[in-house]
Amino acid sequence: MISVPDYLVFVDEALDGMTTIVLDLGDERANQRLDVPGSNSAFALLTHCLGVLEYWGGAFIAGRPVERDRDAEFRASGAVTGLVDRARRGRRQFEQDLASFDPVAPPPPTVLEGHLRAWPEDADLPLAKTQGGVLIHVYDELARHRGQMETIRDVLAASWAQVV
Repeated sequence: MISVPDYLVFVDEALDGMTTIVLDLGDERANQRLDVPGSNSAFALLTHCLGVLEYWGGAFIAGRPVERDRDAEFRASGAVTGLVDRARRGRRQFEQDLASFDPVAPPPPTVLEGHLRAWPEDADLPLAKTQGGVLIHVYDELARHRGQMETIRDVLAASWAQVV
């Protein structure tokens, strides 16, 4: 089993990569969406990833109440510097949330029951069975969305790019 400090190395790599992308893009381009149906901006994807850290770490590991508007995460826009500050605070909170981490323990039952009412398709996944499964899910989200942000950055830098 991986230790929390070792796990956080991978989380940091993903978050650092995402914050570097939005900083490099700047306010205007970080908020642009590609001219593709369902496209997200780099700003929205990092906002979503911060929601992932808060929801899954805060509720599913630490057992604290977390209010989340997932749909609003994907509509988010704003100044990059504020988002980067939020990422730093979110990372510190995530580490605090992992203080009680037990890889084989289930997520708190009341949190899990509420989640499964909204997302019944998650019932058989590892994220619904152990806190270790929750952390793998968190990293999967971070890695996936970092890759999307890298693609968005590369397309926005292309001379032929069309944005909305």
